[in-house]
Amino acid sequence: MAALGWLTPRRRSATARSVLAGEASAEAARKSSQEVAGSTEEPQFPVHGDDRAAAFFDLDNTVMQGAALFHFGRGLHKRKFFETRDLAKFAWQQAWFRLAGVEDPEHMQEARDSALSIVKGHRVAELQSIGEEIYDEYMAERIWPGTRALAQAHLDAGQKVWLVTAAPVEIATVIARRLGLTGALGTVAESVDGVYTGKLVGEPLHGPAKAEAVRALAAAEGLDLGRCAAYSDSHNDIPMLSLVGHPYAINPDSKLRKHARRLEWRLRDYRTGRKAAKVGIPAAAGVGAVAGGTAAAIALHRRRR
Repeated sequence: MAALGWLTPRRRSATARSVLAGEASAEAARKSSQEVAGSTEEPQFPVHGDDRAAAFFDLDNTVMQGAALFHFGRGLHKRKFFETRDLAKFAWQQAWFRLAGVEDPEHMQEARDSALSIVKGHRVAELQSIGEEIYDEYMAERIWPGTRALAQAHLDAGQKVWLVTAAPVEIATVIARRLGLTGALGTVAESVDGVYTGKLVGEPLHGPAKAEAVRALAAAEGLDLGRCAAYSDSHNDIPMLSLVGHPYAINPDSKLRKHARRLEWRLRDYRTGRKAAKVGIPAAAGVGAVAGGTAAAIALHRRRR
């Protein structure tokens, strides 16, 4: 400061303040760079090599556009397993689930009974083989690339990836295998000597049942659910999403979007028609589009008779 003695008091004071400001700024910059260099960033997710972590993906409208069971039904209809009016009825039930935003118990029971009656008496191996064909015909092109990439990230990190769906486990297993995933949790239809009886083992894997299945699998696999991830589009899967340390809302319905934002869960939306999304209808949900088209075609056919 002695070098400033020749300046007037006012200019000396201003210069001193400038020097002080510069030194303070330099010191702050130096400390900031040291903190950045020595800081520990949040671990990359998914964490590579963490064998106690896994990922659980809902199927319908999360991994794939529309409902797997409906696409499977289209394939069975094509193969004359049932009549067109049955497909239209099932399509309407599926569209109702999506439009109403809730699964009506009576509709769900009816849809379940219809599906079981269709496969009753058929061999499990037959349906598995047909499932492979139907995947290529109706499902492969409906896989969301964004969700597929998320699943692949877990696989690349050395983690297991499971589908968790209310769809029949045979269908879910085909889809999981074709996507290179670890396996699938799905609804189990009873079979005796390899032939479907038309009954379920327990109930459909839906809502809280999914959470129970994930909890049981995690215990069997030695997983730490706090290090696991789960992905779904539906508020019905909040029990499953709440189990894990890394919940994701994918193409979320309005209720799940609201819940996810409140809890600061991560969101991903791979749909394109935002107008449809705003009213709670997955824009790319093949269920609604196909259901409407099927119903319209049948109505037109009846008018022409």
